[in-house]
Parts: sequence; C-alpha cells; structure tokens
Amino acid sequence: MKLLILHGWGGSDTPHWQAELAAKVAKDYGTVCFPLLDNPHFPSKNRWLKQVKVILEAFKPDTVVCHSLGCTLWLWLAQEEIEGVERLFLVSPPSLDTQLDTIKSFFPLSLPITLQAKETQLIVSDNDPYISTNEAEQIASHYNIPLYTIPNAEHINADSGYGKWEFIEELVMEKK
Repeated sequence: MKLLILHGWGGSDTPHWQAELAAKVAKDYGTVCFPLLDNPHFPSKNRWLKQVKVILEAFKPDTVVCHSLGCTLWLWLAQEEIEGVERLFLVSPPSLDTQLDTIKSFFPLSLPITLQAKETQLIVSDNDPYISTNEAEQIASHYNIPLYTIPNAEHINADSGYGKWEFIEELVMEKK
C-alpha cells in the first residue's frame, strides 16, 4: 500500500487519528506520505494544490485519506486527471460553501465530475458543525458512493476523541 494522508486546517498531528493511521500503516510495512502542508493554520488553496500535485506525481499513491479541508483540497485536485488512486476516503469534509475567512480561498466549490478514484467512501458525523448530514447524503448520492454516518462524533478529530480510530484503520488496511 502507498498511502497519502491529507490533513485539514491546522494539521493532524498526534493525537489525531490521521497520525495514528500513518503510524499503523508504517508499522505494517506500508509506505506512507503524510506531509505537513504549507502554513496549515493559514492555508492557501493555490499553495496547497501546487504542493500536493508535486507529491502525487512523485509518490503515486494507491490510497488517499483526507480529513476536513483535505477533502476540499481533493475535490479541487479531482478537477484534473489523477492516475493510480484505487481507494479514496473522505472524512468530515466541510460544506461546499463554507464561509470562514481564514480558509476562504477554498470556497465556494462545485463538485468535480469524478473523484479520480476507483473506490470512494465518505465518512461523517451526524453532529459535525461544518457539514450537515443532508449535504453529506447529497454528495454521496451524487457520486453513488457509500456514506458512513457516525453518531455524535462531531468533526471526527482529536478534539472529539478520535485519536486511535480502529474503524478507519480497518477500512484502510482492508485487503482487496
């Protein structure tokens, strides 16, 4: 497995589940690219796009796991051709019309025609402050992809108790 992990606004360092996932995959001899994207607390869509395009070209992941603003970044990236991605996991994407000043360069966003992955799964919480369950259902329906809704998980991050997260580890590590 060649896993690319794209964090959200502010990064996903320990004890975030993405850091735990990176460690788990590496311990099982997978290859992991978990970059700290440029200026994560004050991100720029154009800088992040440029940085990740270089990573995609050099690393050529077969699996990509995105959280929060990393999902939004993937939706921008998917407007261009991306080769070789077998599985994509989008966890807690923010609303397509999020209106927060610090991340305003990423929004508004229209859904790309394709997600540029052979298999995609969307995972959200039923009480995420950044996206409604209804909008998540619309996105999943638009792409005809599975949607997992986790009760009371808020933004599915370290602040809501998601450090080690066996569910995502099992999904990502699942042998096809």
